Amino acid sequence: MDAAVDILKLVPVKVNVMSVSVSLLVVFLVLLYWYSVYPYSVLARIGINHPKPMPFFGNMFLFREGFWDAHNELIKKYGRVCGYYLGRRPIIVISEPDMIKQILVKDFTNFPNRMHLRLSTKPISESILFLRDERWKRVRSILTPTFSAAKMKEMVPLINIAADTLVENLKSFADSGQSFDVHRCLGSFTMDVIASVGFGTQVDSQRNPDNPFVKHAKQFFSFTFFRPMVMLLIAFPFLISPLIRIVPNKRRDELNNFFVSSIKNMIKHREEQPANERRRDFLQLMLDVKSTKECVSLEDFDVVNQTDVDAPTRTKQYEEPLKKAQKRILTEDEILGQAFIFLLAGYETTSSTLAFACYQMALNMECQKKVFSEVDEFYTRHDTPDYNNVQELQYLDIVISETLRMFPPGFRFARDAAEDCTVNGQFIPRGATVEIPVGYLHYNADYWPEPERFIPERFTAEAKAERHPFAYLPFGAGPRSCVGMRLALLEAKIAMLRIFRRFQFETCPQTEIPLELKSNSTLGPKNGIFLKIIHRQPVACHKEDL
Repeated sequence: MDAAVDILKLVPVKVNVMSVSVSLLVVFLVLLYWYSVYPYSVLARIGINHPKPMPFFGNMFLFREGFWDAHNELIKKYGRVCGYYLGRRPIIVISEPDMIKQILVKDFTNFPNRMHLRLSTKPISESILFLRDERWKRVRSILTPTFSAAKMKEMVPLINIAADTLVENLKSFADSGQSFDVHRCLGSFTMDVIASVGFGTQVDSQRNPDNPFVKHAKQFFSFTFFRPMVMLLIAFPFLISPLIRIVPNKRRDELNNFFVSSIKNMIKHREEQPANERRRDFLQLMLDVKSTKECVSLEDFDVVNQTDVDAPTRTKQYEEPLKKAQKRILTEDEILGQAFIFLLAGYETTSSTLAFACYQMALNMECQKKVFSEVDEFYTRHDTPDYNNVQELQYLDIVISETLRMFPPGFRFARDAAEDCTVNGQFIPRGATVEIPVGYLHYNADYWPEPERFIPERFTAEAKAERHPFAYLPFGAGPRSCVGMRLALLEAKIAMLRIFRRFQFETCPQTEIPLELKSNSTLGPKNGIFLKIIHRQPVACHKEDL
């Protein structure tokens, strides 16, 4: 009897515990749901059309196959100013050139930073790509002199040495008559150039196509948002972000360890060299940096518009930064970060541009013949390409420009708004990310009639004067434009000059028409670019042909 009474006394306690547990579960679920959906009113409140987002993940699944085609579909459906949610982050997509000009140039002080990502770890998080505000200004002021015209002139002999090996490799393919992946071949060439002009070392990836540098660089650019850890980070950034730095990641750690150890070995080798034998290259510039009061203005950073060659021409928007002197010094992590991104970005973007250009030459034989004519005429005046004489190659220049229009490696980039602002009547709240869809701009028929056709003449001086300058952005624009633009174009021109001096490209049964593209990070060929290469007879014979 007493036992029964004791049991009855316990029942209310169990019921109360269960009720509390159920209540807590309900509260947790309500809070979780609120957390998953509350950011998704931001775009609607400011009048931005967008697809309906999913809880936690937003619209990220629209980009499962990459951003290239998805961007175009998004803009066609929701307008040239539209948006989407990457996880819980609102993204405003702007494809109006006047608005883009305001964001990148006129209102740069409100949009100085690229999109903030919690995905990056050292050393890449210390690279100029991810640095923000004053740290970015300081590092950019140090790196800018590396890519001056004077430095480019010093790099030409090193580029020509790598081009010698490239020509030898292409000769073997021409002799065999077999088709080959031109993208892979040119990737080895650009890796050799970057290692040489940037770090004073020879990796010889052209003679060894399976070189570890090329292998690890390709792995880096296979990044996608649709890996389990990345998806969890997007959905629960504050919970997962700390774990990223703690939980081992075999692939990430392998990539980091390979490049960091390689760069550290380069630095060690450099420090062991006598001072008078050290080369004045990218790595040495960073190692030599000391504290100083010298300050480079924001205007000097605008490499795309080449304002750094005309420093006295200042505009009011840049006067204020000139008044503030900064100490120019780099930490060890920052040196590693810049070296890391220099190796990787210089490899992928230039190799893709060169491969796409060769592909277009194979598809457009009349254009290729015009290149032959200009190249042959060039060699009647010069024995060897250098920084100055390659500027004479006007047709080759517009071929590269049209290639970059159709296949811009940096086909999208973003800026974060520092404060609330209005751009051409559109309110943009503080913290919002503005994305510039370069791929869409480059195929907008309002600026590019028959955009699917390869027409180099779009880039004659007369044609450019009639077109909005911000309809073409392969290197970005404004103070945060691509710092390596000059080197990339110089490398591409010398390589193409040397290639088309000796060879002709043709399509083959393995050539994809049209190409399948990968577009998760940079734009590149998904399955390589297979072409056939044959010898051509140059008009005049020079030392390199003997």
